[in-house]
Amino acid sequence: MKGTMRAIVKAKPEPGAEYRTDWPIPQIGPHDLLVKVKASAICGSDVHIWDWTAYAQARLKLPMSFGHEFCGEVVEMGERVEGFAIGDLVAGETHIPCGQCYQCRTGLQHICQDMKILGIHTQGAFADYMAMPAVCAWKLPRDFNPELGAVLEPIGVGTHGALVGPVGARTVAVLGCGPIGCFAIGVVKACGALKIYATDISDMRLEIARKMGATVTYNPEKVDVAAEILEDTKGCGVDVVLDVSGAPSAIKTGVKIVRKAGRFTFVGIPEEPVSLDVPNEFIYKETEVKGITGRVMWETWYQVTNLLSSGLLKVDPVITHRYSLEQYREAFENVKHKRGGKVLFIH
Repeated sequence: MKGTMRAIVKAKPEPGAEYRTDWPIPQIGPHDLLVKVKASAICGSDVHIWDWTAYAQARLKLPMSFGHEFCGEVVEMGERVEGFAIGDLVAGETHIPCGQCYQCRTGLQHICQDMKILGIHTQGAFADYMAMPAVCAWKLPRDFNPELGAVLEPIGVGTHGALVGPVGARTVAVLGCGPIGCFAIGVVKACGALKIYATDISDMRLEIARKMGATVTYNPEKVDVAAEILEDTKGCGVDVVLDVSGAPSAIKTGVKIVRKAGRFTFVGIPEEPVSLDVPNEFIYKETEVKGITGRVMWETWYQVTNLLSSGLLKVDPVITHRYSLEQYREAFENVKHKRGGKVLFIH
């Protein structure tokens, strides 16, 4: 398909972006799909691109459109694509694995040694059309809600973090109640967590956490979270801690409240080094430590769609704002200032 389209474009190496109506429709290769985007969502990494942080500077080649959480309709296919048809509704797995490295050949494509990322190493989803490798497409029923399809990828991050180990009949603390943290709360609730503690410095986000199933919520700017949880657990601590905030203070709280032989899972990414007491908080406590990135291809996608289709997981409370592409500045200001939950573009 030839022509031009609407797109949000990172054109210059400086904060901000541009709304364009003359951006070229991407051309596809033999193994690719061209997707007409119906809905997309803003991720934290998109904010890094907007702000032009070191993360973005090291990865992007300008000018380019960006955005990687999306759902849309297949309108064109490469000649070597199998398993899809024109009109199929798809969501996108962000990670593009090489298929040849040790990790890819042992079922760990999501941590491929030569990983590329949609919307970072390729043109992105904040546009009318997006080209993507068919290997990264997750087919959905054609009547599936595109808004929900656009957030399957971040739901997957929360699911991967939550289900990297058992959560049923266990106490769980989720530190950080942004969209991924709230998705994780919904997942552990659906999978039988006994009691769910949630923390965030935003009372608005704590309200979303409660709607998603948190049993008890704490604002660390108002209470001593570690003291409260240790008192509630009679000094034992919780079975599972998921840090989704990446905040050093939250991580330090988490290592205090995880019980001996409990599990500490890192999901959020700290922006600075974090100093921890490894002997006392990890070695002597025999704490199980997990680091999480992305989604297991494709196990996590099956877990997410099964939880949603069963009705055990409902994520409506997390999606709080919807904008048109033309309202992109307002949408990014919303995310940057954490005024809500998940923010979507309706194309």
